[in-house]
Amino acid sequence: MNKSTDIHWYPLRVTYSRELLLKEVLDTEKIENFIPMHYECVKAKGGDTSKKRKLVPVVHNLIFVRSSLKCIERIKRSVAPLLVVRYIFDRETRLPLVVPDTQMRSFIAVSGNYEEQVVYLDPAANDLQKGDPVRITGGVFDGVEGIVIRVKGDRRVVVCIQGVMAVATAYIHPSLIKKIED
Repeated sequence: MNKSTDIHWYPLRVTYSRELLLKEVLDTEKIENFIPMHYECVKAKGGDTSKKRKLVPVVHNLIFVRSSLKCIERIKRSVAPLLVVRYIFDRETRLPLVVPDTQMRSFIAVSGNYEEQVVYLDPAANDLQKGDPVRITGGVFDGVEGIVIRVKGDRRVVVCIQGVMAVATAYIHPSLIKKIED
């Protein structure tokens, strides 16, 4: 197994809120990537006092890339003067953090649904280890795996990318949640 050519999901940091520029480069190269986005009301440009609903990154400077380390290094070199791209490292192994494919699919399924009510959580502020692992068995989040916690008084399923971020679904009815048995 060659770690430099194996394809995995890597969370990357991009300086100065230029994650959308890196996304354009990756899309041009046909490299799978994901930026968690949400709608935000922003003031219209010019002297207009009206507000406009705009899709913006939830966490600036963060992008997830599915590729090999070798390919990411090539991209980093190609955008070097304009963008500074850094890996997020696993504190224990001191290697670039790798997000498992199943975890990333669940994370994208929840956070990629812009019209649903999702809540983004700081993994340091929430002990996400408590609770049972579950799978959602119906609705817009069908197949998503995570853990059940209470957020703002509602039962939600949380998908956590350890040390990076977590996202909680909208309220999930108990009939749509099935406990995952080990």
